Amino acid sequence: MDILAIVLAAVAGFASGAVWYMINGARWMEATGRTKEDIEADKSPLPFIIAFLASLVTAAVMRHVFVTAGVAGFGAGLTTGLGVGLLIIAPWILTNYAFAGRPKALWWIDAGHVVLASSSIGTVLGLFL
Repeated sequence: MDILAIVLAAVAGFASGAVWYMINGARWMEATGRTKEDIEADKSPLPFIIAFLASLVTAAVMRHVFVTAGVAGFGAGLTTGLGVGLLIIAPWILTNYAFAGRPKALWWIDAGHVVLASSSIGTVLGLFL
C-alpha cells in the first residue's frame, strides 16, 4: 500500500504540473525566451523522465515526513502539501532565481507549479494515511 500511495501521489504531482504548464505555456515560453519552434525541435523525453522521477522522490520523502509527523486525511494532506510547496520549495526557487537574475514572471510560474504539485502529492498521500 505504501508504494501504491507513493506512485499515485507522484502521478498526481506530475499530472498537475502538466496541466499547470499547459495553462501557462505561453507565459513560460515568454519568460524563458523560448519559442514553439525551439520546443518542437527538442523532442527529448529526458525532461519528462526527470520530472516524473523528481515527483516520485518528492512523494516518497513527503510520505516519510507525513508518517513521522502524524499527517493523515484529506485536509491535513492538502494543507501540509501546500505548506511544503509554498513555504519550503518556492522560497528556495526564489533564492536561485534571484542570484541567477531570472525573470520574476518565471518564478511565479515555476513556484506556482511546485505549490500545486506539492498540494496534489500531499492530498493523495493524506488519503492513504
